[in-house]
Amino acid sequence: MSRKIYGQTRTIPFRRKREGKTNYRKRLALLKSGKHRLVIRRLLGTIVCQLVDYHPDGDKVLFAVSSRDLRKLGWKGHAANTPSAYLTGLLLGKKAVAGGIKSAILDIGLHNSMKGSRIYAALKGVLDAGLNVPSSEDSLPSDERVSGKHIEDYAKKLKGSPAYEKQFSLYIKAGLKPEELSSSFEDVKKKIISM
Repeated sequence: MSRKIYGQTRTIPFRRKREGKTNYRKRLALLKSGKHRLVIRRLLGTIVCQLVDYHPDGDKVLFAVSSRDLRKLGWKGHAANTPSAYLTGLLLGKKAVAGGIKSAILDIGLHNSMKGSRIYAALKGVLDAGLNVPSSEDSLPSDERVSGKHIEDYAKKLKGSPAYEKQFSLYIKAGLKPEELSSSFEDVKKKIISM
């Protein structure tokens, strides 16, 4: 859309670009691949993973999983930490493989690509489920971090102090001791794998 202002022609960018929601160059590159897009978004209190297919009328979501869906499987931990991101990716990957999808391409949107982040934890879950997504092994978090060992170590360090109750109040309210997070993680992981 062009508008003439005082003898100059000015081009106004697309609305989603103005709002900072879409990078159209990245999107076009992903669409040219012709593969399904694995869309991973990190929201304030949750992780969302979707498998999306392009259609001229609008993108079609084939499969979608939120980290809040893990509650149905017995997950009592936080919905936006690294272990829940991995489990969310694993759950989406299992659904996609069961639905006959074998490969996809990663779409992280406007998120920064940071080695070992929650986005890559979700990607690791998708890869462990059997979906083929081109990625570098260096960017994926370690197995200890994915299982929540770092949270357990921090909880053990704070145990007995007033900061422990404050930091892990949601875990305690849900009936989960933060020092036992990795065992809860393994239980939920086994449930997802056996689906």
